[in-house]
Amino acid sequence: MNLVAIRTIYRFEMARMRRTLLQSVVSPVISTSLYFVVFGAAIGSRITEIDGVSYGAFIVPGLIMLMLFTQSLSNASFGIYFPRFVGTIYEILSAPVSYLEIVIAYVGAAATKSIILGLIILATASLFVPLHIEHPVWMLVFLVLTAVTFSLFGFIIGIWAENFEQLQLVPLLIVTPLAFLGGTFYSIEMLPPVWQQISLANPVVYLVSGFRWSFYDMSDVSFGVSLAMTLVFLAIGLAIVAWIFRSGYKLKQ
Repeated sequence: MNLVAIRTIYRFEMARMRRTLLQSVVSPVISTSLYFVVFGAAIGSRITEIDGVSYGAFIVPGLIMLMLFTQSLSNASFGIYFPRFVGTIYEILSAPVSYLEIVIAYVGAAATKSIILGLIILATASLFVPLHIEHPVWMLVFLVLTAVTFSLFGFIIGIWAENFEQLQLVPLLIVTPLAFLGGTFYSIEMLPPVWQQISLANPVVYLVSGFRWSFYDMSDVSFGVSLAMTLVFLAIGLAIVAWIFRSGYKLKQ
């Protein structure tokens, strides 16, 4: 394992976060805080509690997950797309660095950025509503697993995309709608029975449900199922990345 190469790529990607602090940290935190204020104030005045949890506190895990999805995808996709765009990816591919080490560095950096943002937003939310985390260890486990999983998918998007428009296509048209329909701002038990069953086909439901369980010991889907589905999504991402490097998809052109 070439730890020097991993550390070099990782530190370069983390340095980009420091150089673009307003865009990378301040903007997502402000955007998520606005969601919290608007939804918590507007809807929270009409929905006081959900299963004994105040609505303002109820949406905190969902908002953190929403940010985690979008930022993990964005950081990882741009991190690998830009070297492809300027041509420096071939210098990395020709260096004595394995595919595994490249993935660890890029995905690790993107996941680290998302986890930092998630913790910042968690601290920010605690200023608005009283929070109590029932299972802090599992909260961190879901936070890390989700960040790594979506960073992997972002890495895949960054390799697949041919231009900046395609880079934003999947997050805007697929991930964001799934996040909003995946129980971010509500419990799927509030839906009619038919829509509850349809919602179970949305992978985001399992991620949000498991993460919310770690806070309030309540979920739309059992904790075991949520954890298992999260690991399945992670395995799918790893399998796709392995195929990309094995086949040289869009890397050997």
